[in-house]
Amino acid sequence: MLFNSIEFFVFLPIVFCLYWLVFNRTLRIQNLLILAASYFFYGWWSYKFLGLLALSTFLDYAYGFGVASPNRKKARFFLLLGIVNNLGILGVFKYYNFFALQLQHGLQGFGLHADAVLLHIALPIGISFYTFHGMSYVFDIYRNRQKPITEFIDYAVFVSFFPLLVAGPIERAHHLLPQVQRKRNFNYDDAADGCRLILWGLFKKMVIADGLAVTADSVFEHYQSQNALMLIVGAFAFSFQIYGDFSGYSDIALGTAKLFGFELLSNFKYPYFSRDIAEFWRRWHISLSSWFRDYLYIPLGGSRGSKLTAVRNTFIIFIVSGFWHGASWSFIAWGFIHACGFLPLLLLNRNRKYGSEIVAQNRKYPTIKELVQMASTFVFVTFAWIFFRAHGVRIALDYIKRIVTGIFHPFGQFQLSPSCYWAFFLITLLLIIDWWLRRDERKIRMPKIPYAFRLIIYVCVMQCCFMKLYQNRIERKVQTFIYFQF
Repeated sequence: MLFNSIEFFVFLPIVFCLYWLVFNRTLRIQNLLILAASYFFYGWWSYKFLGLLALSTFLDYAYGFGVASPNRKKARFFLLLGIVNNLGILGVFKYYNFFALQLQHGLQGFGLHADAVLLHIALPIGISFYTFHGMSYVFDIYRNRQKPITEFIDYAVFVSFFPLLVAGPIERAHHLLPQVQRKRNFNYDDAADGCRLILWGLFKKMVIADGLAVTADSVFEHYQSQNALMLIVGAFAFSFQIYGDFSGYSDIALGTAKLFGFELLSNFKYPYFSRDIAEFWRRWHISLSSWFRDYLYIPLGGSRGSKLTAVRNTFIIFIVSGFWHGASWSFIAWGFIHACGFLPLLLLNRNRKYGSEIVAQNRKYPTIKELVQMASTFVFVTFAWIFFRAHGVRIALDYIKRIVTGIFHPFGQFQLSPSCYWAFFLITLLLIIDWWLRRDERKIRMPKIPYAFRLIIYVCVMQCCFMKLYQNRIERKVQTFIYFQF
């Protein structure tokens, strides 16, 4: 089920009313409702993969008891079993065909003929997210940050909670499970904040991201016939498209969770206002980058040893992060580029220069220096996004080559399509609103605006979303979220 669908607009209020008005007698009954709703939500996309979700959930639940053993040899065995199980599921469904084709090409390089045996199955939606939930559970038990859960229903809710099931945030067991296990009471302020987050997330996805997709898709799919300026505009449009699309999803997920009394991890903190690439990764897809930091980078030694060790671990974490997004060399190249951008900061010990405080925290406007820093970071990130969006490394390199060689043509040859002007408007609108809200990504508040005017804004935003929804219905379009494919 998609957040930006009529089905979800029917599903959410029904579950909300049942949750607080009918199934509110005991915590167990509430959790059973959440679990049933989550499986219904997932099964609406494809009921065929419900069994895989249930099997993955049960195995990690069982492994948790073995990992909790006081016998560390036994605990390590079940930890390894949990890792192999989850990575094995990912390997079969997400990476098997990639490795099979690479093996075929490798053998052909030695003059050996081989036909790769490929699996013709769909990638289960959300598989990269719920397998990482399971691994975080066994990791946290092994590190004594979480005790094994005796109530299977509670653990199943942690893995399959429908707001985060298909595209995150990637939760930690020690953060979400205690919320699943304690009594939740309705809080009007949280519910109101949740509704505003949902509304803003829908607007970012349906109006801004989907609007920018028109320009980005047109340019990338026909890049060979575009001039250099159009190629630059296309890259910029995709940068803001993927941000609006994924952060919009995360806002809807956080807002929906608030309606049911849960607080999820933040996933975005206005990353395009970052002053260097290290700060960008503290603000972009936070739940994934922090997951790799906690469960891969630090266990590998982090930056505690020599500089060479820190450099090695940095490249590992960024390349693995790229590969997590998909079985393609273009994603690996994307991760490698970010590692190269992070490397100078690491070597100069400046990778922690900008912490949790957002740019111009106590000021209305950034300084010239901060503007230059943000602009240069954004250009670097956009350059890397070309590899993320292009259908292969060669296409990405050709795209960049056409920008470099074409930029020196006479300016009069640079014609923009009509959709570009709409894209400029959407980007400007997003930047203005984000700058206004930048101090707190979890609350959409307008305290200085009169209530009547606020109401008008809400109504206009809702009307824009419903108009887009109606248009998609008429045109029979399915505007999925970009990160559903991961």
